[in-house]
Amino acid sequence: MAEQRYLTISWEQFHKDARTLAARLLDREDLNKIVCVTRGGLFPAAVLARELEIRWIDTICVASYDEESRDSKASILKIPEGDGEGVLVVDDLVDSGRTGRIIRELMPKAYFVTMYAKPKGQEVVDDFVVPVDQDVWILFPWEAELSPASPLRRRL
Repeated sequence: MAEQRYLTISWEQFHKDARTLAARLLDREDLNKIVCVTRGGLFPAAVLARELEIRWIDTICVASYDEESRDSKASILKIPEGDGEGVLVVDDLVDSGRTGRIIRELMPKAYFVTMYAKPKGQEVVDDFVVPVDQDVWILFPWEAELSPASPLRRRL
């Protein structure tokens, strides 16, 4: 069995990637609202809201994966009103595309972006910044703890 591969994203890299995404959206004057997908979409939405000077922010709350039970059934907890007209939907990652398809159905007129995208979910979003292999687990800065690491020789 292959060892799990990780991509660790620093706060600096995350901010750079979010600004790259914002730069791509500067000409989209039709987008005047942000709906972020909780919880991961909260972080990029904050940067995009600042860079694009969008003040109207809401959330769509979809629980699509429970780490405790390993259940992958999606539960919709909160949906903003409307069909997505003028809305920029923001999430941190599209993986399998399951959450994205649910959001597309609920808000068909929205423009949907993510920071990172795996191959199985790329067709669900309108834009993303960084492609990521399907088997890579992304460690976001808000999920990681800083801790001292022992020298490699001591780990053997």
